[in-house]
Amino acid sequence: MRRPLAPTAVLLAAALLAGCSGGDGGGAQGEPELGPVAVSPATASIALPMDAYTDTEAESARMGRVQEGFVARCMARYGFTYEGVTAAAPTGGGTPEDRHRYLYGLADPEYAAAHGYDKTAGAGRPAKPPPPQLSDAAYTVLHGEAPGGAQGAKAPDAKSEEEAAAVDSGIEVGGIKVPAGGCGREGYRKLYAPTKDSVDLLFAFGLASEAHERAKGDSRVAEVLAKWSACMGSSGYGGIPTPYEVVEKLGLEDELSGPKAVAAAKADVACKREVNLVGIWAAVEKAYQERLVEQHAETLALYERQREARFKLAAQLG
Repeated sequence: MRRPLAPTAVLLAAALLAGCSGGDGGGAQGEPELGPVAVSPATASIALPMDAYTDTEAESARMGRVQEGFVARCMARYGFTYEGVTAAAPTGGGTPEDRHRYLYGLADPEYAAAHGYDKTAGAGRPAKPPPPQLSDAAYTVLHGEAPGGAQGAKAPDAKSEEEAAAVDSGIEVGGIKVPAGGCGREGYRKLYAPTKDSVDLLFAFGLASEAHERAKGDSRVAEVLAKWSACMGSSGYGGIPTPYEVVEKLGLEDELSGPKAVAAAKADVACKREVNLVGIWAAVEKAYQERLVEQHAETLALYERQREARFKLAAQLG
C-alpha cells in the first residue's frame, strides 16, 4: 500500500513550477501550463491521459490470442493446422500493472537496492518460442509469398479487410486464392483493420511517444535533468546527461545486478528523488498528452469505439 501524497506537498511543487511555462520546447504553441506536481511519486501511481487508449498487458495478450485464432481459421481453409506463437497472459498475482515503471528510468529505491538495473529481477529473459515449422505451401499461405522470394519484393497487401477484397495476391494454393498479405495479414486486418475507416493500431502509441519526446525537450524537464546529472556527478557518476544512459555510460551491460550496478542504481534513484525528476517529468508529459488528446479528440473517439468493438468481438469468440 502506498500512501497518497499530502495535498500540501502537491501544491508546493505546483507553486514552484507555476511560473516556468513558456519557452519553445512545446513547438508553436509553447510549453503547456502544468497541473499539480506530485513529489517523487511511485511510478505505479502515475496516470497519463493516453493510458485510457492503451491496452493492459492482459488485454494485449488476449487480443494476440484472438488474432492468432483468425490466422488459424484462415490457414484451415487451405488444410493447414496453425498453432501460432502468442505469449501467455501475464500473471501479476492481482498486483496493479505498473505500465510506467521505467518511463523515466529506474525509480524504485527498493528494487534498485535489490536488483540494480536488472529488469528481470534475476529471473532471466523468457525463452522466445520457436517459430512454427511450415512447409513451403503453408509458408506461402501464411505470408502471401513463396519462401525465398526476391529480396526486397513486396507482396500485394491491403490496409483494411474491406479493401483486401479488391486486392489480388496473384497466388493460389490448392486451387484457392491466397488473401493479400497471406493469412498473417488477414488475421491482423480482421481484428484491427476491418473497415476503411479503421484507425491505425499504433495511433495512440504514436501520440504518447510524441508527447514523451516533446516533454524531453521542455525547459522544465531539461532543468531537472541537469540537476539530476549534477547530483549523479556529486555521487561519483559524472558525464551522464539522462537516466536512459546510465548503464551504457558506466559499462554495466554485463553486470546489471552486480555490486557496481546496485551502487549506481541506488545513487540514480536517490538523485531522482532529491530533484523530484519523476514528479516534474510526469507532470510535463501529462500536459503534453492532454494537449494532443484535445487536438486529436475526434480520431481518438473513433479509435476508442473501434477498440471497444474489438473487446466485444473477443468476448463473443471466447
